[in-house]
Amino acid sequence: MSSQNKKLGLIAGNGKFPFLVLEAARSAGFDVVVAAIKEEALAEIENSGAASVHWLSLGELSKLIDLFHREGVHRAVMAGQVKHKQIFSAIRPDWRLAKLLLSLSKRNTDSLLGAVANVFAEEGITLENSTWLLEPLLGMPGVLTDRQPTEQERRNIDYGRMVARDLARHDIGQTVVIAEAACVAVEAMEGTDATIERAGQIMGSLYGEASTLSRTLTVVKIAKPNQDMRFDVPVIGVRTIEVMRAAGASCLALDGGKCLLLDRQHLLDTANAAQIAIVAERE
Repeated sequence: MSSQNKKLGLIAGNGKFPFLVLEAARSAGFDVVVAAIKEEALAEIENSGAASVHWLSLGELSKLIDLFHREGVHRAVMAGQVKHKQIFSAIRPDWRLAKLLLSLSKRNTDSLLGAVANVFAEEGITLENSTWLLEPLLGMPGVLTDRQPTEQERRNIDYGRMVARDLARHDIGQTVVIAEAACVAVEAMEGTDATIERAGQIMGSLYGEASTLSRTLTVVKIAKPNQDMRFDVPVIGVRTIEVMRAAGASCLALDGGKCLLLDRQHLLDTANAAQIAIVAERE
């Protein structure tokens, strides 16, 4: 590998995902140049072993491209969540991003990030799949926990996947929460954990009320049709399992091979301890 090809740019959002990519990239022999998003990335990224760390605000597209050119970066990865509401409310675009935003016919995340990827390509920077170095962390098809889903949870999964596919097709969200084949909550800009919390609050409000619904929740999180693995890849971490337990959710269904499981063993141990079933299925 030439010295030039050993450079990898990492655009870091929040959570542990960027740290996993960084560790895998370093193990593969890359010098990692981190562009940390001020509004999202954890301060610990400074001490992560990157070749260099540079802090940029959302919207500073020209500064990001100039940084990668200056550092000799020709390949880059986006890793870590950037909250959808941050993208469309907190963002203060520079001239380059403002021009790009005005050119979009749809103001959803896929359209914006896809357009950014095209700008990178024009500038000689290839945006790689965010899972490129993390294949072992993808949840492959099968039941991943000790407990199998019950028959009711299987029915919830089937119904939830049908609903979630329609939502994802319109880039509204990737998660739905189901109780006895009824949709309790759908994800929009708030994110997966907030959606699960809201579902728990809705079902909790029914305590003491007559209800035909079982209060046990099933969470279904899918990839989008034709999921672009360069960005916005479905990710599940230990916190999601903890939120599920607090909300009264007993089962989690994912798309096999298209969802990252962060801290995989800890996540599965936490799910097993809570008797939460996790199943990954092919589309």
